[in-house]
Amino acid sequence: MKINKILFVVTSHDELGNTGKKTGLWIEEFAAPYYKFHDLGKHIVIASPKGGQAPIDPKSDLPENKTEATKRYYSDKETQDKLSNTVALNTVSESDFDAIFYPGGHGPMWDLPDNQHSIKLIESFYNNGKPVTLVCHAPVALKNVKTPDGEWLVKGKRVAAFTNTEEEAVQLTNVVPFLLEDMLKERGANFQKGEDWLPFVTREGLLITGQNPASSVLAADTLLDYSERL
Repeated sequence: MKINKILFVVTSHDELGNTGKKTGLWIEEFAAPYYKFHDLGKHIVIASPKGGQAPIDPKSDLPENKTEATKRYYSDKETQDKLSNTVALNTVSESDFDAIFYPGGHGPMWDLPDNQHSIKLIESFYNNGKPVTLVCHAPVALKNVKTPDGEWLVKGKRVAAFTNTEEEAVQLTNVVPFLLEDMLKERGANFQKGEDWLPFVTREGLLITGQNPASSVLAADTLLDYSERL
């Protein structure tokens, strides 16, 4: 199956628990895959739970976290406008796309696990044979996704995501609602991980998951490589 139309789903949440600090989308995890697909001529729509402005984690703007992709984003008014005017999740349909891609950031930990529109979208993509890709904290969106027979989608599947040790390193273990690695294991996932902060991606059938921000390009490449074999 040739992938030409890709739905990006980003967070609408901008508060880091009760810390008074801001969070949101980790811009590298959006920008690097976005430009990878954009430069190949893919049609991309960006959606979020609330629609409108997608908040960007201010830490992802720090000089030490800037990449070529994020630099390109900040000089690209057209894409900035797209991220400022995301469409609401309840207005998009799986039937209009070939694949779905979830960038991370800490924001998804709060607004994606229980979002019914996101849950239904993932189930619809997966059940219709379309790849589902999630990076870093975005696999939290799989928490309440089920298969048609009522099992957790991640049960028995290889899944990667932001690890407990990476969460500890950024000192947010006691801020996030729960630890992503622990939740996925509790749902029965065969949790996979590489070294902290290095690219690591795993694919189980239609499900592609990346461990951390450094995994965003590898996740996009894995999706593209897999689509060529469908």
